[in-house]
Amino acid sequence: MKKTSLVIALAFGVSSAFAQDLTSKKGEPILPEAEDWAISMDASPIFTYVGNAFNGNTSNAAPGVNWLNGNQTIIGKKFIDEKTAYRVLVRLGFTSQTYKNLVNDDANTTAPVFPATAPQVQDKFSMKNTNIAIGVGKEMRRGKTRLQGYYGADAMLWVSMSSNKFTYGNTMSPTNGTGTTTTPTSTTWNTSSGAVVGAGPAGSRTLKTKSGMTLGIGVRGFIGAEYFVFPKISVGAEYGWGLGYQMSGKGKSETETTGGTGPTVGVVETETAGSSKFGFDTDLNQGTIFGFRGSNTGTGSLRVTFHF
Repeated sequence: MKKTSLVIALAFGVSSAFAQDLTSKKGEPILPEAEDWAISMDASPIFTYVGNAFNGNTSNAAPGVNWLNGNQTIIGKKFIDEKTAYRVLVRLGFTSQTYKNLVNDDANTTAPVFPATAPQVQDKFSMKNTNIAIGVGKEMRRGKTRLQGYYGADAMLWVSMSSNKFTYGNTMSPTNGTGTTTTPTSTTWNTSSGAVVGAGPAGSRTLKTKSGMTLGIGVRGFIGAEYFVFPKISVGAEYGWGLGYQMSGKGKSETETTGGTGPTVGVVETETAGSSKFGFDTDLNQGTIFGFRGSNTGTGSLRVTFHF
């Protein structure tokens, strides 16, 4: 009897020694619970900062709080119990930017007298971009210690479109004359940054461009693991495998130029063809989770997640 009791006590002591206490010293639960919410962010800047702390450089910058997957996507979770969570992935992006530039007024035929300067007119460039994306998924979890594994699937839908508009201070004329010209001084813009590339005579100039609407759908299975370093704060990695389809409609541009009999000033409309893509690959949407990376190989995402 004494030997049996000793064996039981020893076994209990060994199991207790290897068991993990899943509450903090203050009694806070380490792992997520039912009704908890969670949000994830990119963990790479944190590890970069910690690593740099040991390189002898005293001017290391503090880590930034980056969007997960690098494309301004918010990823949140709602736990329905300690082993199951719903995931929501959201991006709502609307931008409208206007840039202006002054160029010489072609209608002015009088040379300025010092210290006066030549009169100028204003060119303007406006760009608009829309990115709307939403995804929903379900996550299942395994593990009874601080180390938790999880798996599940996401379904995603995204829409994007863009347009540019140009206005010019100098008027294009069908013929050259006093104060009129078929090649008015016009600004050339970098349509990506809005920077002025240059200004000079232009025999034709863009008035409007509009991309076709891009619509995409995708599904993605995922698997990952995370370790809870603090109560309700975990660091983990996730990998996925998905397929997606994306199609873009026709685009259109309008260009002002002279031509025809007379001649006359007219606006030439040009269409650009649409396109479509389909892919099935490891983490197809990684990096641009609401986008398309074609044949690029996937990479896992390193993330830190806060539960509350």
